[in-house]
Amino acid sequence: MTRALSTRDRIASFAHAFRGVAALLATQPNARIHAAATAAALALAGALRVAAGEWIALALAIALVWTAEALNTAIEALCDVASPQPHPLVRRAKDVAAAAVLFAAAGAVVVGILVFGPRLAGLVGLVGQ
Repeated sequence: MTRALSTRDRIASFAHAFRGVAALLATQPNARIHAAATAAALALAGALRVAAGEWIALALAIALVWTAEALNTAIEALCDVASPQPHPLVRRAKDVAAAAVLFAAAGAVVVGILVFGPRLAGLVGLVGQ
């Protein structure tokens, strides 16, 4: 039987998670690119006053990219510990984890195009003439 987490344990679990976010941003150049893209998407969504449903789509796309990047980073770290020397299966695991980030980022780009595309096209006069 597992014991219930105390308030102190719960606070500590958040501290561990925030330490992971800091490590992700400090060690992963692509995470810093994701951070800039996140900030840009949120700022653009606010400026363009997107609808609630579009906010939901953007939030889910952003969360998916961050989740994939974090899991990719964790998998790579575990692979490096488990097999410090190059191994074809470790390479495959790392490549597949990186592919997950690629899929998530591509999906986020599609969401961005669907949400922002029509508004931006309207602003530059490409539609609605």
